[in-house]
Amino acid sequence: MTKKKQPNLIKWGLKYSLTAALAGILCCVAPAVLFMFGLMGGVYAISFADFFYKEDGSSGVGSIVLKAIALCIGVYGIYSFRKKQNQCSIKPQRKRTNLIILSLTILILGIGLFLTLEKWSSWYFDKYIVPEQQKELKITP
Repeated sequence: MTKKKQPNLIKWGLKYSLTAALAGILCCVAPAVLFMFGLMGGVYAISFADFFYKEDGSSGVGSIVLKAIALCIGVYGIYSFRKKQNQCSIKPQRKRTNLIILSLTILILGIGLFLTLEKWSSWYFDKYIVPEQQKELKITP
């Protein structure tokens, strides 16, 4: 009988927390990055981001859908780790401990990265994209 290798807890946690965070904030990071590389103008970058938010700046349906997808990615990461870990012959207490550590890693890193990217994209939009949009529309502040 061959023994299956136990999944790497740190790599698994990083992979799913980073993926979930990026999926949840894609509405803001994607236009900022595309603008940064000159692939999109200020007007289009803001209209892309506005698609996900309401007029008052609160989360719209698109933003909520992205956050739900991010949550699903995190939950799937935990589920698939548990499933893969159950193929290994390790002690049940260690399996539970690993699952708790992984869940906290995905939760803390995912939310932390999401909030960091949200803050960065807000700053980037205010500093670079909004002034460019105003130039493109010839709006004086």
